[in-house]
Amino acid sequence: MQTIIYILPELFLSLAIMSLLMIGVFIKKSFKLVNLLTILSLVFAIALVLNQPNEIIKIFNESYIIDRLSIFMKVLTLLFCLFVLLSSRDYIKSNNIDKIEYPIIILASTLGMILMISSYDLIIFYLGLELQSLCLYILASFKREDERSTEAGLKYFVLSALASGILLYGCSLIYGFTGSTNFEVISNNLDEYNIPAVFGIVFIIVGLAFKISAVPFHMWTPDVYEGSPTSVTSFFALVPKIAALSVFIRFMYVPFVNVISQWQTIIVFLSIASMILGSVAAIGQNNIKRLMAYSSIGHMGYALAGLAPGTNAGIQSTIIYLTIYLVMNLGAFGCIFMMKRENAYYENINELSGLSKNHPMLALSFLIILFSLAGMPPLAGFFAKFYIFMAVIESKMYALAIIGLVTTVVSAFYYLRIIKIIYFDKPKKPFEQSYDWGLKISLILSSVLILIYFIYPSILIDAISSILIY
Repeated sequence: MQTIIYILPELFLSLAIMSLLMIGVFIKKSFKLVNLLTILSLVFAIALVLNQPNEIIKIFNESYIIDRLSIFMKVLTLLFCLFVLLSSRDYIKSNNIDKIEYPIIILASTLGMILMISSYDLIIFYLGLELQSLCLYILASFKREDERSTEAGLKYFVLSALASGILLYGCSLIYGFTGSTNFEVISNNLDEYNIPAVFGIVFIIVGLAFKISAVPFHMWTPDVYEGSPTSVTSFFALVPKIAALSVFIRFMYVPFVNVISQWQTIIVFLSIASMILGSVAAIGQNNIKRLMAYSSIGHMGYALAGLAPGTNAGIQSTIIYLTIYLVMNLGAFGCIFMMKRENAYYENINELSGLSKNHPMLALSFLIILFSLAGMPPLAGFFAKFYIFMAVIESKMYALAIIGLVTTVVSAFYYLRIIKIIYFDKPKKPFEQSYDWGLKISLILSSVLILIYFIYPSILIDAISSILIY
Protein backbone atom coordinates (compact mmCIF):
# COMPACT_ATOMS: atom_id res chain seq x y z
CA MET A 1 0.00 0.00 0.00
CA GLN A 2 2.88 2.31 0.84
CA THR A 3 4.33 1.70 -2.63
CA ILE A 4 1.07 2.71 -4.34
CA ILE A 5 1.18 6.11 -2.60
CA TYR A 6 4.54 6.81 -4.26
CA ILE A 7 3.26 6.07 -7.76
CA LEU A 8 -0.08 7.89 -7.49
CA PRO A 9 0.71 10.38 -10.34
CA GLU A 10 1.51 7.51 -12.73
CA LEU A 11 -1.55 5.49 -11.66
CA PHE A 12 -3.80 8.52 -11.96
CA LEU A 13 -2.55 9.34 -15.48
CA SER A 14 -3.02 5.70 -16.59
CA LEU A 15 -6.62 5.67 -15.30
CA ALA A 16 -7.25 9.12 -16.82
CA ILE A 17 -6.09 7.92 -20.27
CA MET A 18 -8.38 4.85 -20.16
CA SER A 19 -11.34 6.87 -18.86
CA LEU A 20 -10.90 9.58 -21.51
CA LEU A 21 -10.75 6.94 -24.25
CA MET A 22 -14.07 5.53 -23.10
CA ILE A 23 -15.64 9.01 -22.91
CA GLY A 24 -14.39 9.74 -26.43
CA VAL A 25 -15.77 6.46 -27.80
CA PHE A 26 -19.20 6.56 -26.13
CA ILE A 27 -19.98 10.29 -26.43
CA LYS A 28 -20.07 11.68 -29.97
CA LYS A 29 -18.33 14.98 -30.79
CA SER A 30 -16.73 15.06 -27.36
CA PHE A 31 -13.37 16.69 -28.27
CA LYS A 32 -13.99 19.81 -26.15
CA LEU A 33 -14.92 17.70 -23.12
CA VAL A 34 -11.95 15.32 -23.55
CA ASN A 35 -9.53 18.25 -24.04
CA LEU A 36 -10.86 20.00 -20.90
CA LEU A 37 -10.61 16.79 -18.85
CA THR A 38 -7.05 16.24 -20.15
CA ILE A 39 -6.07 19.72 -18.94
CA LEU A 40 -7.71 19.07 -15.55
CA SER A 41 -5.95 15.67 -15.34
CA LEU A 42 -2.58 17.38 -15.89
CA VAL A 43 -3.34 19.94 -13.14
CA PHE A 44 -4.30 17.15 -10.72
CA ALA A 45 -1.20 15.12 -11.66
CA ILE A 46 1.02 18.17 -10.90
CA ALA A 47 -0.63 18.41 -7.44
CA LEU A 48 0.05 14.68 -6.83
CA VAL A 49 3.72 15.02 -7.85
CA LEU A 50 4.22 18.07 -5.60
CA ASN A 51 2.71 16.06 -2.75
CA GLN A 52 5.46 13.41 -2.99
CA PRO A 53 8.01 13.25 -0.12
CA ASN A 54 11.15 15.35 -0.54
CA GLU A 55 13.54 12.46 0.09
CA ILE A 56 15.14 9.63 -1.90
CA ILE A 57 12.74 6.66 -2.15
CA LYS A 58 13.42 3.54 -4.22
CA ILE A 59 10.57 1.14 -4.93
CA PHE A 60 9.89 -2.02 -7.00
CA ASN A 61 13.15 -3.71 -6.06
CA GLU A 62 15.05 -0.41 -6.47
CA SER A 63 14.03 -0.08 -10.13
CA TYR A 64 12.00 3.12 -9.66
CA ILE A 65 13.23 6.24 -7.83
CA ILE A 66 11.49 9.28 -6.39
CA ASP A 67 13.92 12.09 -5.52
CA ARG A 68 14.25 15.85 -5.96
CA LEU A 69 15.44 15.53 -9.55
CA SER A 70 12.49 13.34 -10.57
CA ILE A 71 9.92 15.55 -8.77
CA PHE A 72 11.27 18.76 -10.39
CA MET A 73 11.45 17.23 -13.88
CA LYS A 74 7.99 15.66 -13.61
CA VAL A 75 6.47 19.01 -12.62
CA LEU A 76 8.22 20.66 -15.62
CA THR A 77 6.96 17.92 -17.97
CA LEU A 78 3.34 18.12 -16.82
CA LEU A 79 3.34 21.93 -16.63
CA PHE A 80 4.66 22.49 -20.16
CA CYS A 81 2.42 19.78 -21.56
CA LEU A 82 -0.47 21.74 -20.00
CA PHE A 83 0.72 25.02 -21.57
CA VAL A 84 1.17 23.38 -24.99
CA LEU A 85 -2.45 22.18 -24.89
CA LEU A 86 -3.72 25.58 -23.70
CA SER A 87 -1.79 27.65 -26.27
CA SER A 88 -2.67 25.48 -29.28
CA ARG A 89 -6.47 25.19 -28.82
CA ASP A 90 -7.31 27.66 -31.59
CA TYR A 91 -4.78 26.11 -33.98
CA ILE A 92 -6.17 22.59 -33.41
CA LYS A 93 -9.69 23.77 -34.20
CA SER A 94 -8.68 25.76 -37.31
CA ASN A 95 -6.69 22.86 -38.79
CA ASN A 96 -9.36 20.19 -38.19
CA ILE A 97 -7.17 18.08 -35.91
CA ASP A 98 -9.68 18.39 -33.06
CA LYS A 99 -10.06 14.62 -32.73
CA ILE A 100 -10.50 12.96 -29.33
CA GLU A 101 -7.32 10.92 -29.88
CA TYR A 102 -5.13 14.05 -29.94
CA PRO A 103 -5.12 15.07 -26.23
CA ILE A 104 -5.22 11.39 -25.15
CA ILE A 105 -2.07 10.55 -27.16
CA ILE A 106 -0.33 13.61 -25.70
CA LEU A 107 -1.29 12.41 -22.21
CA ALA A 108 -0.01 8.88 -22.96
CA SER A 109 3.27 10.33 -24.27
CA THR A 110 3.59 12.40 -21.07
CA LEU A 111 3.07 9.24 -18.98
CA GLY A 112 5.96 7.59 -20.87
CA MET A 113 8.18 10.60 -20.11
CA ILE A 114 7.32 10.47 -16.40
CA LEU A 115 8.28 6.77 -16.31
CA MET A 116 11.60 7.65 -17.99
CA ILE A 117 12.34 10.42 -15.47
CA SER A 118 11.93 8.11 -12.44
CA SER A 119 13.48 5.00 -14.01
CA TYR A 120 16.34 3.45 -12.04
CA ASP A 121 16.52 0.33 -14.19
CA LEU A 122 17.23 -0.23 -17.88
CA ILE A 123 13.96 -2.12 -18.45
CA ILE A 124 11.74 0.55 -16.84
CA PHE A 125 13.61 3.23 -18.79
CA TYR A 126 13.06 1.43 -22.10
CA LEU A 127 9.36 0.84 -21.40
CA GLY A 128 8.90 4.58 -20.75
CA LEU A 129 10.89 5.47 -23.87
CA GLU A 130 8.81 3.24 -26.15
CA LEU A 131 5.51 4.52 -24.74
CA GLN A 132 6.68 8.08 -25.42
CA SER A 133 8.05 7.30 -28.90
CA LEU A 134 4.98 5.37 -30.14
CA CYS A 135 2.79 8.35 -29.25
CA LEU A 136 5.14 10.83 -30.92
CA TYR A 137 5.09 8.82 -34.19
CA ILE A 138 1.30 9.22 -34.33
CA LEU A 139 1.37 12.90 -33.36
CA ALA A 140 3.90 13.82 -36.08
CA SER A 141 1.62 12.38 -38.80
CA PHE A 142 -1.67 13.39 -37.17
CA LYS A 143 -2.74 15.62 -40.06
CA ARG A 144 -3.27 12.65 -42.37
CA GLU A 145 -4.45 14.57 -45.45
CA ASP A 146 -1.31 16.76 -45.37
CA GLU A 147 1.60 15.26 -47.33
CA ARG A 148 4.23 17.07 -45.22
CA SER A 149 2.78 15.74 -41.97
CA THR A 150 2.68 12.15 -43.26
CA GLU A 151 6.30 12.47 -44.45
CA ALA A 152 7.34 13.91 -41.05
CA GLY A 153 5.68 11.01 -39.21
CA LEU A 154 7.31 8.40 -41.45
CA LYS A 155 10.73 10.04 -41.21
CA TYR A 156 10.52 10.28 -37.43
CA PHE A 157 9.28 6.68 -37.17
CA VAL A 158 12.10 5.18 -39.27
CA LEU A 159 14.93 7.17 -37.71
CA SER A 160 13.61 6.94 -34.15
CA ALA A 161 13.11 3.17 -34.48
CA LEU A 162 16.76 2.89 -35.59
CA ALA A 163 17.90 5.00 -32.61
CA SER A 164 15.76 2.93 -30.20
CA GLY A 165 17.29 -0.26 -31.65
CA ILE A 166 20.83 1.09 -31.12
CA LEU A 167 19.90 2.14 -27.58
CA LEU A 168 18.39 -1.28 -26.82
CA TYR A 169 21.56 -2.98 -28.12
CA GLY A 170 23.59 -0.73 -25.79
CA CYS A 171 21.34 -1.67 -22.83
CA SER A 172 21.74 -5.41 -23.62
CA LEU A 173 25.55 -5.01 -23.78
CA ILE A 174 25.54 -3.27 -20.39
CA TYR A 175 23.36 -6.05 -18.94
CA GLY A 176 25.54 -8.75 -20.49
CA PHE A 177 28.80 -7.42 -19.07
CA THR A 178 27.60 -6.20 -15.66
CA GLY A 179 24.96 -8.85 -14.92
CA SER A 180 22.22 -6.41 -13.94
CA THR A 181 19.78 -3.83 -15.28
CA ASN A 182 19.70 -1.87 -11.99
CA PHE A 183 21.62 1.42 -12.14
CA GLU A 184 23.40 1.06 -8.79
CA VAL A 185 24.47 -2.55 -9.41
CA ILE A 186 25.76 -1.52 -12.87
CA SER A 187 27.77 1.27 -11.22
CA ASN A 188 29.34 -1.19 -8.74
CA ASN A 189 30.19 -3.75 -11.46
CA LEU A 190 31.46 -1.29 -14.08
CA ASP A 191 35.05 -0.09 -14.34
CA GLU A 192 37.31 1.40 -16.98
CA TYR A 193 38.74 -1.98 -17.93
CA ASN A 194 35.34 -3.38 -18.92
CA ILE A 195 35.81 -2.45 -22.59
CA PRO A 196 32.70 -4.21 -24.06
CA ALA A 197 30.49 -2.41 -21.53
CA VAL A 198 32.02 0.92 -22.65
CA PHE A 199 30.74 0.09 -26.17
CA GLY A 200 27.30 -0.28 -24.58
CA ILE A 201 27.64 3.23 -23.07
CA VAL A 202 28.47 4.65 -26.52
CA PHE A 203 25.37 3.02 -28.05
CA ILE A 204 23.17 4.38 -25.23
CA ILE A 205 24.59 7.91 -25.70
CA VAL A 206 23.87 7.66 -29.47
CA GLY A 207 20.23 6.71 -28.75
CA LEU A 208 19.77 9.51 -26.20
CA ALA A 209 21.50 12.06 -28.45
CA PHE A 210 18.93 11.25 -31.13
CA LYS A 211 16.07 11.89 -28.69
CA ILE A 212 17.35 15.38 -27.79
CA SER A 213 18.38 16.03 -31.45
CA ALA A 214 22.09 16.54 -30.77
CA VAL A 215 24.50 16.60 -33.75
CA PRO A 216 25.23 14.27 -35.62
CA PHE A 217 21.89 12.57 -34.78
CA HIS A 218 19.80 15.66 -35.54
CA MET A 219 18.90 14.83 -39.14
CA TRP A 220 15.21 14.30 -38.39
CA THR A 221 14.64 17.54 -36.50
CA PRO A 222 14.24 20.26 -39.22
CA ASP A 223 11.99 18.09 -41.44
CA VAL A 224 9.81 16.81 -38.59
CA TYR A 225 9.48 20.29 -37.04
CA GLU A 226 8.48 21.78 -40.41
CA GLY A 227 6.16 18.96 -41.54
CA SER A 228 4.28 18.31 -38.30
CA PRO A 229 1.27 20.47 -37.33
CA THR A 230 2.55 23.52 -35.39
CA SER A 231 0.80 22.37 -32.19
CA VAL A 232 2.75 19.08 -32.41
CA THR A 233 5.98 20.94 -33.24
CA SER A 234 5.61 23.01 -30.05
CA PHE A 235 5.12 19.75 -28.10
CA PHE A 236 8.21 18.22 -29.76
CA ALA A 237 10.30 21.33 -29.03
CA LEU A 238 9.36 21.47 -25.35
CA VAL A 239 8.26 18.36 -23.51
CA PRO A 240 10.34 15.35 -24.77
CA LYS A 241 13.55 17.35 -24.19
CA ILE A 242 12.87 17.33 -20.41
CA ALA A 243 12.62 13.54 -20.16
CA ALA A 244 15.61 12.94 -22.45
CA LEU A 245 17.89 15.31 -20.52
CA SER A 246 16.71 13.83 -17.18
CA VAL A 247 17.71 10.39 -18.43
CA PHE A 248 21.01 11.80 -19.73
CA ILE A 249 21.75 13.14 -16.22
CA ARG A 250 20.60 9.93 -14.50
CA PHE A 251 22.57 7.62 -16.84
CA MET A 252 25.80 9.55 -16.86
CA TYR A 253 25.98 10.13 -13.13
CA VAL A 254 24.60 6.93 -11.60
CA PRO A 255 25.48 3.74 -13.55
CA PHE A 256 28.35 5.29 -15.57
CA VAL A 257 29.88 7.62 -12.99
CA ASN A 258 32.96 5.38 -12.54
CA VAL A 259 33.84 5.56 -16.24
CA ILE A 260 33.52 9.35 -16.65
CA SER A 261 36.82 9.51 -18.54
CA GLN A 262 35.32 7.23 -21.22
CA TRP A 263 32.21 9.24 -22.03
CA GLN A 264 33.23 12.80 -21.17
CA THR A 265 34.91 13.35 -24.55
CA ILE A 266 31.78 12.13 -26.38
CA ILE A 267 29.56 14.61 -24.50
CA VAL A 268 32.02 17.45 -25.27
CA PHE A 269 31.98 16.50 -28.98
CA LEU A 270 28.14 16.33 -29.09
CA SER A 271 27.96 19.71 -27.32
CA ILE A 272 30.44 21.50 -29.62
CA ALA A 273 28.98 20.01 -32.82
CA SER A 274 25.40 20.93 -31.78
CA MET A 275 26.35 24.50 -30.85
CA ILE A 276 28.19 25.06 -34.16
CA LEU A 277 25.54 23.52 -36.43
CA GLY A 278 22.65 25.13 -34.52
CA SER A 279 24.17 28.60 -34.93
CA VAL A 280 25.34 28.30 -38.56
CA ALA A 281 22.59 26.23 -40.24
CA ALA A 282 19.77 28.48 -39.02
CA ILE A 283 21.14 31.57 -40.81
CA GLY A 284 19.70 30.74 -44.24
CA GLN A 285 16.27 29.52 -43.07
CA ASN A 286 13.07 31.25 -44.15
CA ASN A 287 10.60 28.86 -42.53
CA ILE A 288 10.26 29.82 -38.85
CA LYS A 289 9.63 26.22 -37.73
CA ARG A 290 12.86 25.03 -39.41
CA LEU A 291 14.67 27.95 -37.77
CA MET A 292 13.28 26.88 -34.37
CA ALA A 293 14.51 23.34 -35.11
CA TYR A 294 18.09 24.49 -35.65
CA SER A 295 17.75 26.82 -32.67
CA SER A 296 16.72 23.86 -30.45
CA ILE A 297 19.73 21.84 -31.72
CA GLY A 298 22.03 24.71 -30.68
CA HIS A 299 20.36 25.07 -27.28
CA MET A 300 20.70 21.33 -26.58
CA GLY A 301 24.43 21.80 -27.29
CA TYR A 302 24.62 24.38 -24.46
CA ALA A 303 22.63 22.06 -22.14
CA LEU A 304 25.08 19.20 -22.83
CA ALA A 305 28.02 21.55 -22.14
CA GLY A 306 26.76 21.75 -18.54
CA LEU A 307 26.88 17.93 -18.25
CA ALA A 308 30.42 17.64 -19.64
CA PRO A 309 32.37 18.74 -16.49
CA GLY A 310 30.91 15.91 -14.37
CA THR A 311 30.12 18.12 -11.34
CA ASN A 312 26.95 18.85 -9.39
CA ALA A 313 27.31 22.54 -10.34
CA GLY A 314 27.32 21.53 -14.01
CA ILE A 315 24.18 19.38 -13.61
CA GLN A 316 22.36 22.19 -11.79
CA SER A 317 23.36 24.70 -14.49
CA THR A 318 21.93 22.32 -17.15
CA ILE A 319 18.60 22.04 -15.26
CA ILE A 320 18.41 25.87 -14.91
CA TYR A 321 19.24 26.21 -18.62
CA LEU A 322 16.55 23.69 -19.57
CA THR A 323 13.89 25.47 -17.47
CA ILE A 324 14.64 28.89 -19.00
CA TYR A 325 14.86 27.37 -22.51
CA LEU A 326 11.36 25.89 -22.07
CA VAL A 327 9.90 29.27 -21.01
CA MET A 328 11.55 30.99 -24.02
CA ASN A 329 10.37 28.35 -26.48
CA LEU A 330 6.83 28.45 -25.11
CA GLY A 331 6.78 32.19 -25.84
CA ALA A 332 8.32 31.72 -29.30
CA PHE A 333 5.68 29.17 -30.32
CA GLY A 334 3.01 31.43 -28.81
CA CYS A 335 4.12 34.11 -31.30
CA ILE A 336 4.13 31.56 -34.17
CA PHE A 337 0.53 30.56 -33.30
CA MET A 338 -0.45 34.22 -33.73
CA MET A 339 0.78 34.32 -37.35
CA LYS A 340 -2.78 33.82 -38.59
CA ARG A 341 -4.51 35.66 -41.42
CA GLU A 342 -7.94 34.79 -42.95
CA ASN A 343 -8.08 31.48 -41.08
CA ALA A 344 -4.68 30.38 -42.49
CA TYR A 345 -1.46 30.02 -40.50
CA TYR A 346 1.79 31.36 -41.96
CA GLU A 347 5.29 29.99 -41.36
CA ASN A 348 7.50 32.19 -43.58
CA ILE A 349 9.64 34.68 -41.63
CA ASN A 350 8.96 37.40 -44.25
CA GLU A 351 5.28 37.36 -43.19
CA LEU A 352 6.43 39.16 -40.02
CA SER A 353 7.37 42.25 -42.08
CA GLY A 354 6.48 45.43 -40.21
CA LEU A 355 4.75 43.54 -37.40
CA SER A 356 5.57 46.41 -35.01
CA LYS A 357 3.30 48.77 -36.96
CA ASN A 358 0.21 46.51 -36.92
CA HIS A 359 0.72 44.56 -33.67
CA PRO A 360 3.06 46.51 -31.37
CA MET A 361 2.47 44.30 -28.28
CA LEU A 362 3.03 41.05 -30.20
CA ALA A 363 6.18 42.57 -31.74
CA LEU A 364 7.41 43.55 -28.26
CA SER A 365 6.85 39.99 -26.95
CA PHE A 366 8.71 38.60 -29.98
CA LEU A 367 11.55 41.08 -29.37
CA ILE A 368 11.92 40.02 -25.70
CA ILE A 369 11.85 36.31 -26.56
CA LEU A 370 14.32 36.58 -29.47
CA PHE A 371 16.77 38.73 -27.48
CA SER A 372 16.56 36.19 -24.66
CA LEU A 373 17.17 33.27 -27.07
CA ALA A 374 20.22 35.16 -28.35
CA GLY A 375 21.49 35.49 -24.74
CA MET A 376 21.25 39.29 -24.36
CA PRO A 377 21.57 40.70 -20.82
CA PRO A 378 19.63 41.25 -18.57
CA LEU A 379 17.09 38.73 -19.93
CA ALA A 380 16.68 35.17 -18.63
CA GLY A 381 18.49 33.62 -21.63
CA PHE A 382 21.70 35.48 -20.70
CA PHE A 383 21.71 34.05 -17.18
CA ALA A 384 20.98 30.53 -18.49
CA LYS A 385 24.13 30.63 -20.63
CA PHE A 386 26.10 32.42 -17.89
CA TYR A 387 25.51 29.54 -15.43
CA ILE A 388 26.57 26.98 -18.07
CA PHE A 389 29.79 28.86 -18.91
CA MET A 390 30.61 29.34 -15.19
CA ALA A 391 30.32 25.57 -14.56
CA VAL A 392 32.47 24.83 -17.63
CA ILE A 393 35.16 27.40 -16.71
CA GLU A 394 35.30 26.15 -13.10
CA SER A 395 36.19 22.72 -14.49
CA LYS A 396 38.96 24.33 -16.60
CA MET A 397 37.29 23.30 -19.91
CA TYR A 398 38.25 26.59 -21.55
CA ALA A 399 37.99 25.43 -25.19
CA LEU A 400 34.35 24.41 -24.68
CA ALA A 401 33.55 27.79 -23.09
CA ILE A 402 35.24 29.76 -25.93
CA ILE A 403 33.38 27.78 -28.64
CA GLY A 404 30.14 28.33 -26.71
CA LEU A 405 30.72 32.10 -26.61
CA VAL A 406 31.61 32.29 -30.32
CA THR A 407 28.51 30.30 -31.36
CA THR A 408 26.35 32.56 -29.14
CA VAL A 409 27.58 35.58 -31.12
CA VAL A 410 26.96 33.80 -34.46
CA SER A 411 23.44 32.66 -33.48
CA ALA A 412 22.57 36.23 -32.42
CA PHE A 413 22.71 37.11 -36.15
CA TYR A 414 19.60 35.14 -37.20
CA TYR A 415 17.61 36.27 -34.15
CA LEU A 416 18.50 39.90 -34.94
CA ARG A 417 17.52 39.30 -38.60
CA ILE A 418 13.96 38.46 -37.48
CA ILE A 419 13.89 41.58 -35.25
CA LYS A 420 15.03 43.67 -38.23
CA ILE A 421 12.15 42.23 -40.34
CA ILE A 422 9.63 42.93 -37.55
CA TYR A 423 10.69 46.51 -36.86
CA PHE A 424 12.21 47.93 -40.06
CA ASP A 425 10.59 46.20 -43.06
CA LYS A 426 7.50 47.37 -44.93
CA PRO A 427 4.29 46.27 -43.14
CA LYS A 428 2.17 43.48 -44.58
CA LYS A 429 -1.51 42.83 -44.11
CA PRO A 430 -2.26 42.60 -40.33
CA PHE A 431 -2.75 39.25 -38.62
CA GLU A 432 -6.03 38.30 -36.96
CA GLN A 433 -6.42 39.57 -33.39
CA SER A 434 -9.05 37.18 -32.05
CA TYR A 435 -6.60 35.18 -29.93
CA ASP A 436 -7.57 32.36 -27.61
CA TRP A 437 -7.21 33.12 -23.85
CA GLY A 438 -4.89 30.11 -23.36
CA LEU A 439 -2.53 31.46 -26.02
CA LYS A 440 -2.59 34.96 -24.47
CA ILE A 441 -1.79 33.59 -21.00
CA SER A 442 1.12 31.45 -22.32
CA LEU A 443 2.66 34.34 -24.26
CA ILE A 444 2.23 36.99 -21.53
CA LEU A 445 3.55 34.63 -18.85
CA SER A 446 6.67 33.63 -20.80
CA SER A 447 7.45 37.27 -21.80
CA VAL A 448 7.06 38.51 -18.21
CA LEU A 449 9.14 35.66 -16.72
CA ILE A 450 11.96 36.29 -19.22
CA LEU A 451 11.87 40.02 -18.51
CA ILE A 452 11.79 39.93 -14.68
CA TYR A 453 14.01 36.88 -14.09
CA PHE A 454 17.04 39.06 -13.20
CA ILE A 455 15.07 40.63 -10.30
CA TYR A 456 14.43 37.30 -8.52
CA PRO A 457 16.88 34.71 -9.92
CA SER A 458 17.19 33.10 -6.50
CA ILE A 459 13.69 31.50 -6.74
CA LEU A 460 14.80 29.11 -9.50
CA ILE A 461 18.37 28.70 -8.21
CA ASP A 462 17.18 27.77 -4.69
CA ALA A 463 14.73 25.21 -6.11
CA ILE A 464 17.46 23.55 -8.16
CA SER A 465 20.42 23.86 -5.74
CA SER A 466 18.93 21.07 -3.61
CA ILE A 467 19.14 18.62 -6.57
CA LEU A 468 22.29 16.58 -5.93
CA ILE A 469 23.04 13.49 -7.99
CA TYR A 470 26.08 12.26 -6.07
